[in-house]
Amino acid sequence: MRAQRLTRTLTCLAVLSLTAAGCGLSGGGSGDGDATAGGCKVDKGNVGSGRLTGDVKGTITFQTTNLKKDFGDFFNGVIADFEKAHPGAKVKWIDDPGDNTFTSRTVADAQACTLADVINVNAPTATALTKAGYLLDVGTKDPDASKPFVPSFWKSATFNDADGKAIHTTLPWYTGGVLLTYNKDLLAKADIDPAKPPTSIFGLFADYEKIAKASDGKYFATMANPIWRIPADFDQMGIKVLSADGKSAVFADDPRTTQWVAWMAKLYKAGAMPKDSLSSSNDPSTLYSQGKVAYGSTNPSFVRFVKQNSPSVYDKTAVGQQPYDALGRASAGAPQYISVAATSKHAPTALSFAEFLTNAENQTAWCKDPAVVIFPTTTESLSDPFFQNATGNDPFSQARKLVADQLKTASTNQTNLSPAVQNAIVSQVQLAMQGKKSAADAVKDAQEKADELLKQAG
Repeated sequence: MRAQRLTRTLTCLAVLSLTAAGCGLSGGGSGDGDATAGGCKVDKGNVGSGRLTGDVKGTITFQTTNLKKDFGDFFNGVIADFEKAHPGAKVKWIDDPGDNTFTSRTVADAQACTLADVINVNAPTATALTKAGYLLDVGTKDPDASKPFVPSFWKSATFNDADGKAIHTTLPWYTGGVLLTYNKDLLAKADIDPAKPPTSIFGLFADYEKIAKASDGKYFATMANPIWRIPADFDQMGIKVLSADGKSAVFADDPRTTQWVAWMAKLYKAGAMPKDSLSSSNDPSTLYSQGKVAYGSTNPSFVRFVKQNSPSVYDKTAVGQQPYDALGRASAGAPQYISVAATSKHAPTALSFAEFLTNAENQTAWCKDPAVVIFPTTTESLSDPFFQNATGNDPFSQARKLVADQLKTASTNQTNLSPAVQNAIVSQVQLAMQGKKSAADAVKDAQEKADELLKQAG
């Protein structure tokens, strides 16, 4: 589920080895006196210029998104290793369900000065928290933080602060890649060759239309809510969404945006999508596993979900290349990030743990877990034979091999929209899909509303 979670996309020269001082952090206090971060009182060493210093000790909270059920043993092991290396440090692990209210709830936690010390965030959440000043500027507080990561992924870990300056408030953790997951039997009924995936987004839409005509309402091509596709489809098509400074919307200037909305409206009317999914936050997981949707999530780990929950549908499942379209190469997907709260009372410990969690050794170990199809963001990890020599003909193995090949040239230049701006665009597209306004008017109004919000945000 591309825009969302471990289910909605990096240079390690050596495995990081954390000593008691921790990640290059020197001993001593992390600063004297109080400062503020997003309105919360914090140690002044947490903000401003200068390397973060301090002992790696004290209790911190570590928040992930929907990982404890499947990966409890792994992360408990990582925590145990960290605590063994740092006897004065304790890590309390909490796991958020990662639903569609995640960003708003996390921002509320930050405003209450209760944000977790180390937190797994996606791009929309990182965008909101960085702008409000709640995340540690990792690039400043540890100038060596970039070393483990592939440069393109490290670049993707920047978000704009309140002044519009791009700062590194996240560490790139893992990426899922993007691919097509589909039910071969349902495609065959629509006379679509599963071995020849479309090369453009509009080509994919044409296949959706074929499915609508062949299904007679008994099954569907995909889900309707455009929130899953905005701005992912625009990025893949090479449609510029925001101006260079990120302060205005420009997507309406490209005629293909209106064509895209017109296609979405046409497909919805034709029955390519369940009518009740237009505003639903549900991804395709359940309906695909029931054989009622031809195309599943674009997240490679979705294949694991199908294998575990619907073996009969898994036997009919295949994976293919997501259309390269105008971008000319695959998107790496929306990476998941690890951030440190600027409000942490034990920031040196939090930063030390964040860097330990994302180092090459731990990334490689987790990504080799047979239960996932995810990929690391460090050079050393991606050079491991496990990722370079993926084999097997089953959908799970094919997904891993396909994305491993993609990451050699994949783009990580994604458009980051705040939840408010994304929702403003989505709501106008939904109106067009319902036939309540034309595609052209929906695009024009979406850009105007996005501009208003961007202007208000400064």
